[in-house]
Amino acid sequence: MSAKSNAAQKMLDSLVQVVNNMVNLHDPTAAGHQTDVAFLARAIAEEMRNEQDVVDCVFLAGQIHDIGKIAIPSEILSRPGKLDDVQQMVVMCHPEVGYDILKPIDFPWPVANAVLQHHERLDGSGYPHGLTGDEISLESKILAVADVVQAMLTSRSYHPPLGIDDVVHELEEHKGILYDAAVVDCYKRITSQGDGVMQYVKSRPHS
Repeated sequence: MSAKSNAAQKMLDSLVQVVNNMVNLHDPTAAGHQTDVAFLARAIAEEMRNEQDVVDCVFLAGQIHDIGKIAIPSEILSRPGKLDDVQQMVVMCHPEVGYDILKPIDFPWPVANAVLQHHERLDGSGYPHGLTGDEISLESKILAVADVVQAMLTSRSYHPPLGIDDVVHELEEHKGILYDAAVVDCYKRITSQGDGVMQYVKSRPHS
């Protein structure tokens, strides 16, 4: 890597960290979520033997996928229990807000689109556009699983943390319906590390 390329990469890494810090400050209840999602998404992409561009895209997109939440009032993000319909609609705007923030940036990968689609589901029940099947990008399908898994594994204002077995059961129950089957199967192979799966994906060698 040239000195110029190295400097550009360092600047990108710094900007990503700034975005991460902003989201963590706005929503302390989910601090660390984006970082964990990024590492897990990268591990899944590598387990699927995807091209390096896909691996790089999901790792970067994972680190900033919730940037749109800065537009959501913090009292909604930290509210315990179930949100009402209006609050839920506000939360469901965050992928589009994130896309609008990121789309002017000339990333070498479809990062903004991955952020836009990470809450879409195969059967069309997701948001913001109710996309189905192949309308959803592979990067977004990977992020969707990583996002759901990390949220279930950690304590949130609206639920206690679940164990790996419960997470796998949830994915299996909705495999091919909400979540891409190949992505789920690759995640299951990673779960051989049990409850230490996040420590494992952060420490394992990657391409």
